[in-house]
Amino acid sequence: MTSTLSRAIAHYPNRFDPGVLSELPEHLQETIRRRNKVLGPGYTLIYKEPVEFVSGHGAHLIDRDGNDYLDAYNNVPCVGHAHPHVAEAVSRQMAAVNTNTRYVQEALVDYAERLLATFPEELSKLSIACSGSEANDLAMRVARFHTGGEGIIVTRWAYHGITREVASFSPTLGAGSPLGPNVRLIDAPDPRLVAPGSTLDEHMRQQVRGAIADLERHGYRLAALITDCAYSSDGIFTDPPGYMQAMVEEVHAAGGVYIADEVQSGFARLGESMWGFSRHGVLPDIVTMGKPMGNGLPISGVVFRPEVSEEFGQNVRYFNTFGGSSIPVAAGAAVLDVFEKENVQQRVLESGNALRAGLREITKDSPYVAEVRGAGLFVGVEIVKDRETLEPDRALTEDVINDMRDRRILINGTGESANTLKIRPPLAFDSADVTRFLETFAEVAKNRL
Repeated sequence: MTSTLSRAIAHYPNRFDPGVLSELPEHLQETIRRRNKVLGPGYTLIYKEPVEFVSGHGAHLIDRDGNDYLDAYNNVPCVGHAHPHVAEAVSRQMAAVNTNTRYVQEALVDYAERLLATFPEELSKLSIACSGSEANDLAMRVARFHTGGEGIIVTRWAYHGITREVASFSPTLGAGSPLGPNVRLIDAPDPRLVAPGSTLDEHMRQQVRGAIADLERHGYRLAALITDCAYSSDGIFTDPPGYMQAMVEEVHAAGGVYIADEVQSGFARLGESMWGFSRHGVLPDIVTMGKPMGNGLPISGVVFRPEVSEEFGQNVRYFNTFGGSSIPVAAGAAVLDVFEKENVQQRVLESGNALRAGLREITKDSPYVAEVRGAGLFVGVEIVKDRETLEPDRALTEDVINDMRDRRILINGTGESANTLKIRPPLAFDSADVTRFLETFAEVAKNRL
């Protein structure tokens, strides 16, 4: 059957090709046909053979036939699928009341105090929304209001969300979603791009400085630099820590603000600290968070330095009916409970260290693996045609992803060439999960890498 891939999803990593629908099991064919009739445009499925799940627990998903899949991809169920403490808290609140921020809610104040206590004391104001896209939209509105500027700097293949505003500075969405004329792109912090004799700090400083100069040349004063602290869509670049200070210095010197997008890298995802920016010793002006806040319920947040948000709050009304409502707040508070009771950050450190060490051992002699990189439970494995040229190999990457899926382990791809394995499990991922992952990956690597 002829492929019917649309231009909109042609670059999407490891996407399902609807042209091969007739080759799937009958029950999947029927559901996907029904789905195609009723869902709006832009949706896509992943894996050569899509999979349907009916339940989950911890880092595991169960399909309709009772098969157990190890989830090493989904960060949204932050503390694990169907975590009983979160489920109970949400159920209890749903049976009581669900009100919004126009009414006094002691539980909302309690939650804000607990969440803000995980940040540096200078970051002391919280606004709540429903999604990472909304959070980044609000963050950029405040940045523009505070600075009087319009210029935005992001990395070359960044993703920050899907509202019209945020899509305009999310280059990973592709040509069908054009960037704004006020947006400039810089390198992700890949140490391999640094010229001999220079440093990553200086390379990134010059990238930001050049972007600011070009914005000013075209009449745009800088509003903000926004970075995902794991560079998730650029290919996962977490190390070495420390280079961010130079970037933030240039941004502040130009009158802009730094927005740390912690939607994917936050909540101890990188292991060493609760927030990705902390690894670099910088203080953002604004921090954004997404649905991991509520273990998948629609809650997101924006944390501000008060001096950045105060004037906006005095002059612009912001209200979100569901942002800060009782049920998502109950989920958010339950997630913080789990972090405290289960020592989640320590588990992330231990599982992440073991996972990366195992992957490096398995791939150390492979001519097709350029790097294993990452921190905590956010790992990238870059697959290339040749280690010397570093030419990306997307086809081989997708073969590995689908071989893992066939062995019931879920990962995906990332990066501009979609040639980096994206391994980003729920933080419930434990030592037994690491062992299962590495044993399965070793089987696939023996055949493919």
